Amino acid sequence: MNRIQNRIQAFVQLGTFLSQFSQKEIIKKDNIAHNDLFFDGFKHQIKLAGESNSWFTKENILFALESWSTALTSDNLNEWTTQLEGSEKAKTVAIIMAGNIPLVGFHDFLSVLISGHDVLIKQSSNDKHLLPFIAKYLEFAEPSLKGTITFTEQALTDYDAVIATGSNNTARYFDYYFKDKPNIIRKSRNSVAILTGNETDKQLEALSDDVFQYFGLGCRSVSKLYVPKGYNFDAFFNGMYAKKELIENAKYANNYDYNKAVYLMSLFDLLENGFLMLKEDQSYASPIATVFYEYYEDLETLEQKLAADADKIQCVVSKGVLSNEIEFGKTQKPKLWDYADGINTLDFLSKI
Repeated sequence: MNRIQNRIQAFVQLGTFLSQFSQKEIIKKDNIAHNDLFFDGFKHQIKLAGESNSWFTKENILFALESWSTALTSDNLNEWTTQLEGSEKAKTVAIIMAGNIPLVGFHDFLSVLISGHDVLIKQSSNDKHLLPFIAKYLEFAEPSLKGTITFTEQALTDYDAVIATGSNNTARYFDYYFKDKPNIIRKSRNSVAILTGNETDKQLEALSDDVFQYFGLGCRSVSKLYVPKGYNFDAFFNGMYAKKELIENAKYANNYDYNKAVYLMSLFDLLENGFLMLKEDQSYASPIATVFYEYYEDLETLEQKLAADADKIQCVVSKGVLSNEIEFGKTQKPKLWDYADGINTLDFLSKI
């Protein structure tokens, strides 16, 4: 078995291990490799991750783990890595990770290791518990990975390329600091939905997943709606009602109350249902518990606008509108080949 197949099998084992941690239940299964060593410890890491970041609810962490378990299959990994056959020139790739949602940097981590490179990781303090434990599991699953994974809290040194994710402000710093290295620098992005008024109740309820998963903190979270003139928002709010229990989360409720107060003091017109506010605004990035909306005249002009703003948009949710649209309810379930910012990470890693 060649080296890439060894790495693929290690991640397949990881996917099987993670399958024990789902939103429905956490249950220890038989015949899972290295389970006696890692199962209880990983349960503890999930608890620590939630305690250190109150946005990381148990449900959100388990959603992330379940999503990765579904993605890390032999079929998916083999299809995704076809272009990497024979690419075995090991370099050290530094990854600076964001911390907005659980395991947000895992795809970069996976990409570097599956490409045969060593990885040097600088984690966000908001998401520091899960990945080191997963890395230990991988080293047991595939001993050749030992020594290829390094975590650091110090300034990055001795690396050949970098993948860094941050805000628009930090991206300017990254662009300057890493200008002499091959790099992928990711900035803030948001996702949008285009509504026509012909959506079914089921589609709008599915859209509630795109809006509210991870409290809307992910770049694949829908933060902006485009609606036709005269659109009746009642159907939209009915779809969102499936997530009404979010207001029971204290941190979300505090953000809702604060942002509502700011809007009302500023005399902005709002539509709201007790846990979500809609505000007409041309911006893409909306505060927590708020979705911006904008009216469009016709779909062709809207498509041109979105194409011009492509560097600000991660996903577009719609039905029968755009060629690159994503189905309602699917933004938080990307495939391995659905690259952040549309940049093919494996292609980048094969050329450094």
